[in-house]
Order: sequence, then structure tokens, then C-alpha cells
Amino acid sequence: MGCGASIYAVGKRKKKTNIPEVVVYVPSMRIPAQSDLQRPLRGLIPHDLVDRLGCLRNQIVLVAEDTGGSAVAELRRALEEYLPLLIGLTKKEHGLEDLVEFKWKNLEDGRPENSVANSWFELLSVIHMLAMLHLSEANSLMIPKDHSGSGIRVVSSDCKRDSVDLLLKASGCLVFCVHEIMAHLPPDIKKKFSRDFQDGALEAISIQALGQGTEIQLGLAVESQKASLSVKRRLACEQLIYFGQAYHFLSESGMSNMHGKKHLCFIKWKFLEAKAAAYYYHGLILDKGTEPACHVTAVCCFLAADGLLSESKKACFTFCLTAPVTRSPPLWGAMKHLTQKIPEVAARKSQMYGYLLEEEKALQALPDLPDFQLSLAPDDYILPEIDSAWDRSKWEIQSQPLKEHLEDSEDEAETE
Repeated sequence: MGCGASIYAVGKRKKKTNIPEVVVYVPSMRIPAQSDLQRPLRGLIPHDLVDRLGCLRNQIVLVAEDTGGSAVAELRRALEEYLPLLIGLTKKEHGLEDLVEFKWKNLEDGRPENSVANSWFELLSVIHMLAMLHLSEANSLMIPKDHSGSGIRVVSSDCKRDSVDLLLKASGCLVFCVHEIMAHLPPDIKKKFSRDFQDGALEAISIQALGQGTEIQLGLAVESQKASLSVKRRLACEQLIYFGQAYHFLSESGMSNMHGKKHLCFIKWKFLEAKAAAYYYHGLILDKGTEPACHVTAVCCFLAADGLLSESKKACFTFCLTAPVTRSPPLWGAMKHLTQKIPEVAARKSQMYGYLLEEEKALQALPDLPDFQLSLAPDDYILPEIDSAWDRSKWEIQSQPLKEHLEDSEDEAETE
């Protein structure tokens, strides 16, 4: 067969392709690139403070590049250590906001993203990276590595709850980026940002994280014998609202590049799953009524859920094949249960009440889903205190005449 030659190529060993599995969607991560902090800050702040800023930033660069961003705990620790020092550069009283040109790049392909001489941009990028690390860790927790030899993968309830906590933290970081940092950046700088770094895209990811947190909660409710149909319907409806809002924000932000297209495919897939679940549980509640109209409307809900489930499977397939190619996980959470139950109930109930459907054709209209107040909210992100090294009363700066400072800068520029 034709594929034999490609697999057993003479003299070559084909590299195994690793196709990542996605439960929690993590947008393309941006990491810091090498930037010169020494030259612009020399003589303006203590030498050891400049060194600490440079060393911590370089540590983040090296760990991110060496591990491909997989060393989540180490990266998060380094970012959290860097933040109290970085905050000092944003303070107006120090007059250092626009001195350092901070460079960032795309982790996946090393493509330069932005190079901006603004410390608020650096703060925005660091907290955005923290959010992506939270999403990445949440995804890892939802993908068990130990199959226990049975072929059945089990994610513990504790891992699911921890994932929800991480999703809320990620959402809170992004809300902070949009509402607390963006206001400090001049419009001419924000215009230079890539589409996936604009307000609308960040809002979309923040809301999507809440939607995925609700998706996990719905899965926990389905597994619980204590959760009522009303609770399950409410969670499904809330999940639907979150993903609907996320899709709106992302589509409005003009995301048409490779990652933007895949991101939209993911949200559409999750939106359709949520809508199928919402109509299924709504149908079960309506079917408890005694009037014929209740059963007719319930059947309409079940048939709608069955159609939406089929659409969601196609949307999942489209998402996986949209570049960069990914794998969907085995069925989990609510969909592990509903993928079987929805077609069964839709077929059984439509047969049971087929005569009513014929008699009550005027009632064959899909009802509106109930509207609920959203339960999940982002965790409040609070910046750490500024590092004590920024206490000017303790500074001992070896002054450098302006003429020498300028001459040094010119000499260094000529050697570049």
C-alpha cells in the first residue's frame, strides 16, 4: 500500500508526531524575548536592582524556551518573583515608564509579537502569561496521565475542582488586564498589538474560562445523585450563555488568523454541546407536566437536543482538524452521559408521543430556554506589593555624568 514507503523509509526514522489533546483551550502563549535592561536604566536606579530585574526576566526567558512552557510551577514562581520588581518601573514618580524596550515572542514558532518601550505593556504581558499558565495547568489536570492499565481514564473530583479554581484565576487575571492595565497604555501603542492581544480577545478568553468552569461543574452535577434536574438545567443554560458571549467578543475582535480561527471553532463546539444539554434537561423538566402540550414541547426539546448533539460532533471534528491539529479527549463530564442519553430519549419520547405530535401540530414550537443569573465570577486578581528595593531612601546610586552616559550609549549602538 502507498503508506508503507513513508513509514519504513530507508535510512530514516520517522519522527513521532505529538498531537496535543485539548480539554481546556489554551490560546497561543507569548513569552518574553531577550531585552536590554542594563543600558537604559544604568545610573538611574541602583545597580543591584537593575541586575535583579534583568536576571529574573532572563530566568523566565530560559525556562520558557527550554521547557516549551511546560514547567508551569517554575514559570509561575519566576513571574510572581519578577512582578514586585517590575511594578516599580510603572510608578510615575520614578520616571522610568518608557525607558526600556520590552520584547515578547510567540512560544510556538518563536515569531516576534511586540517590542514596546512601556513598562505597563510588560506588566500586561506578564499577567497575561500568568493567565495562560493557569489555563495550561487546568488542561493538564483534566487529562490524566495514568490509565491504570484498564484503558479507562479517570479524572478525580479534586482535580476537576482544582481545574475550576485555576479557570477562575485565569479569568481574573484577564479581567485585570482589560480593566486595570489597558487604561494606562496610549492608543498608539495598543494599535500595534496583535488581534489576539486586543481587549475583545482578552474578554473572550476570560468569559470562555468561566464557561469551561461551568462545564466541569455540570459534569460533577451529572455524577452526583444529589443534583436535581433543575440544577443541571441551570448549569447547562449558564454554560450556553458564557460560550455565546465569548463567541461574540472573539468574532467581533476580527480574529481571522490561524489561532483565531481555531479558537472560534472551539467555542462553537462548546456552545453547541451546552445548547444540546440545556434543551435536554429543559425537556426532562417539561415532560413532568400532565398536559399534552407539556409532552409535545418536551419532545421538541429532545429532538432539538439530538440535532444539536450531531452538530456539536461535526464542530468537534472541525476544531480538531483546524490548524494547529489537536485531539479531542475521550468523552468526559456531562457529554459522556448525554451522548448516549439524548438520542435514546429523543427516539423513545417521539415514539411515545407521536400521536400527540400529529394532533397538536400548532404546539410544535421550540420553547425559549430559561434565563439565569450567572453563578461563576472571575477571582479578583490583586497585584503584589512593590518590592522594598524601590525605597529611594535606601538608594546609593553611583552617578554618571550625562555626557559619559550618552557616549556609552553611542558606543554600544555602534557595536550592535
